[in-house]
Amino acid sequence: MKGYQVFAGICLFGAFASPVQAAAGGRIVRLSLEEAVRLARDNNYTIKVARTRVDQADAKIVQTRQSYLPKVTLSETALVTNDPGTALVLKLQQNIVEASDFNPDKLNNADTINDFNTSLQVTQPIYNADAAIGRRIASTAKKAQEFMAARTEESVALQVSKVYYGLILARKNIEAVEQSIKAMQGHSREAAKAYRVGLLTKSDKLSTDVRLAELNEQKLILHDAIKNATDALKVMLNLKQDVTIIPAGDFVIGKGMPVAAEDRVPENRSDLMALQVNREVAEKQGEMARASRLPKVNGFLRADLHSDDIFSGGSSWAMGVNVQWDIFDGMASEGRVQEAKAQELEARYSYELARSSSLADIRKALREMKTAKARIAVSQQALEEARVSLDYIGSQFRTGMAMTFELLMRESAYTYAKLRLNQARHDYCIARSEFDYYSGKQR
Repeated sequence: MKGYQVFAGICLFGAFASPVQAAAGGRIVRLSLEEAVRLARDNNYTIKVARTRVDQADAKIVQTRQSYLPKVTLSETALVTNDPGTALVLKLQQNIVEASDFNPDKLNNADTINDFNTSLQVTQPIYNADAAIGRRIASTAKKAQEFMAARTEESVALQVSKVYYGLILARKNIEAVEQSIKAMQGHSREAAKAYRVGLLTKSDKLSTDVRLAELNEQKLILHDAIKNATDALKVMLNLKQDVTIIPAGDFVIGKGMPVAAEDRVPENRSDLMALQVNREVAEKQGEMARASRLPKVNGFLRADLHSDDIFSGGSSWAMGVNVQWDIFDGMASEGRVQEAKAQELEARYSYELARSSSLADIRKALREMKTAKARIAVSQQALEEARVSLDYIGSQFRTGMAMTFELLMRESAYTYAKLRLNQARHDYCIARSEFDYYSGKQR
């Protein structure tokens, strides 16, 4: 009895930890595991967030086009001044200078002048080494985000699988408990008859009622677990709250074990590929920091209109080349190079850690699959033995040749064996899903 109660507690905990079914009423949806995973990939918000990061990375690539595309700026400036030097220059720019304007008295005591300057400037990058590397970094970073988005889909698919198998487990456990309740109700009626004719003591009669109450309590707890967990599943699939989810699948136990090299890292796994790309990004950031020390060359063309009336008056243009070279930037570029080296080391260590962890995770999943499969065989045998024993003691109890405690012990052992078998099948399917996930196999 004590062992059964401990195991029942574990099963209940598993049901709470794995989201399961919905409320009564509303629309009923029967889903296979593949359909649930497909719904999650289409509707899950975590996956949608990951995809927006890919879009953000693509937008950054668009931003880096400024490294080779021209920049066109249109500006309008209004100015009022009586500064002698500025007033003379503005008259020259407006093409309104007269001979009298060079009179010393007029130069020293300039009249107030208005000026509207309409300017159009085109700047064309010619040589910008760090910006060109920045373009390559943005393209590489997008690849990393694509890999991470793919891994997010795989992670959500794994969680959906765990929730789905948890739903199946809880429903099977309730089915097992309901069968036990039905059987115990029959035994309780037999005990009541025996008590009325004096063949059983009141204590023996009450013990069957206690066991029946215990089974009903477990059923209530499991029903609540199903409802609570299904709410979480509906959140993962982004379904409405009035939907009732019925699993159309079952525990599928493979005949053999998957073939895997336990010492070979799955290099094509999305997260490992993302980490590898992040290493490349860190390397390019170091190149970019070093390239920032090189000169920058830009060409420009500018056209201006000056007048005391907007969009009219004197016009002028200028074109040329600008070369800018920061010979000493206060150690800023050296600091960026040092930072990039540290980031490259961090990316390398993260990659190696992930590779090592992946091997441990694969081996762990394989061990759990092997153990679960062995547990299934043991549990099936134990279930059959418990069924035969319960049938025998049940027939003996009905004829008054078996004690109540013997019946309760056999019934508890039989129910316990059914729950053990359900749990072993559940654990095998979870381990198989985790093996596929850690091996980088797409569902």
